[in-house]
Amino acid sequence: MTATGDQGSGRVRIPADVGRPAKLLAGLTARQLAIVAVAGVALWAAYLATRHVVPLAGFAAVAVPVGGAATLLAVGRVEGQPADRLVAAAWRHLRAPRRLVPAPQGVPAAPAWVATSPGPLPAPLRLPLAGVDTDGVVDLGTEGLAVICRASSVTFSLRTPTEQEALVSGFARWCNSLAEAAQVVVRAEAVDLTPMIDALLDAAPGLPHPGLEQAAREHARFLTDLAAARMLLRREVLVVLGQPPSPNSTGDGARERLRRRAAEAVTALAAAGVTLTILDGPAVTGCLWRAVDPASPPRPTGTAAPGEIVTAQTLTTETAAAQAAASHVETEAGR
Repeated sequence: MTATGDQGSGRVRIPADVGRPAKLLAGLTARQLAIVAVAGVALWAAYLATRHVVPLAGFAAVAVPVGGAATLLAVGRVEGQPADRLVAAAWRHLRAPRRLVPAPQGVPAAPAWVATSPGPLPAPLRLPLAGVDTDGVVDLGTEGLAVICRASSVTFSLRTPTEQEALVSGFARWCNSLAEAAQVVVRAEAVDLTPMIDALLDAAPGLPHPGLEQAAREHARFLTDLAAARMLLRREVLVVLGQPPSPNSTGDGARERLRRRAAEAVTALAAAGVTLTILDGPAVTGCLWRAVDPASPPRPTGTAAPGEIVTAQTLTTETAAAQAAASHVETEAGR
């Protein structure tokens, strides 16, 4: 991002790698130096132990590939990620259990009276969050709390240089005021035009003029053809404010401080032309629902949230939602 100065003669660059680790020696970070040093010490120790038995050429034939692999592991990058971290992530993935079940108290062992071996037991599923309250505060367990806000976009390139500088200054003031973690997430998800098309077709017969009815049906036909010909996406910008756990504050105090931070962010980002909306509990649940499974249909409104007591009214709402989904599936199958 660049910002034009007062005289319009220069640009101020805002670096995107402010969290980049410091380089200690020969352009290498502490982690890279540790990998190279461990490999070098191991090869030197192997040479001292085998120099009277293995000829130098034979040892070099083994040491050169090992040293090259260690160097590649230390300085290599794959799609912007360090190679050593990708190797560590692959190792954890290979050792991770393949069957996970929601068992907060742990998976009990098979009873002793079972004659056959049940095989390896599934591992408990550890979710990154413990729950979402009605105010939209996400409980991250040992990681603290978080609040999710939806942000509007800003047409930065269409502004004058003076307006651009004002927007950048407003955003910079908010960034400089942060004392805790904050994250800006830009995600894209598929758009389902079926509700809009159904609404147009349902409202068309009740329009006061035949021309308006014809225009509504033509527009519904246009949206149907558009959805069939292209994959439509919409962009969503989210601002996530985190609150780490503190032994000096209770849960209610941490929640109140997090809500106050969110309200301050709304005021601060308004100076940068960004409209920030704090999501409540149902909106946060729907946002997490779409993030976990973007291909699934949206979560029906009125259904019970995780941990919520199921009442007769909730069951009636969920039954009606299930019947509506089933009728929609039958209609699509008939088409």
